[in-house]
Amino acid sequence: MYAIVEIAGHQFKVEKDQQVFVNRLDAEEGKKVKFDRVLLIDNKGDVTVGAPAISGAEVSAQVERHLKGDKVLIFKKKRRKGYQKLNGFRASLTEIKITGIKAGGAKKATAEKPAAKAPAAKKPAAKKPAAAKTKKTEE
Repeated sequence: MYAIVEIAGHQFKVEKDQQVFVNRLDAEEGKKVKFDRVLLIDNKGDVTVGAPAISGAEVSAQVERHLKGDKVLIFKKKRRKGYQKLNGFRASLTEIKITGIKAGGAKKATAEKPAAKAPAAKKPAAKKPAAAKTKKTEE
C-alpha cells in the first residue's frame, strides 16, 4: 500500500515504515504529525484518487530528526569579463518516518474507461429552396 501525499508544498510517494526527508517542519523531534492532503492511495491495485485530495484520508508520521542537507555550490561566470560569483546553499530538512496510511471514504477509481455517450441525433438542416433557374430561349 502506498500513497501520494503533499507535505510542505512537495508531493511524495510514501509507504509504511519509509523514511522521508522533507522541508523543515515546525515539530519537535519524536513528535507525531499527520498530513491530511492525500492525493492518491493504492491498496494492491485498488486505486483511490482525490479531486484534488481524498476526504478523510491521512498519513501519520513521526519526526525522527532535524538536519541540514548537502551543500550545493552555485557558480556563475561570464567569460572575458572578469565576473565570477560563488554561492553555497544548504537546505534545512526534517527526517520523518511514515507510521501509517489511513484511507478515507472517497470513491474508488476503476481501471475501465467509462462508456462513451452516444452522440445526440442531430436534426438535418433545413434546405433552402433552390432558386428556379430559367432559361430564356430565343424564338
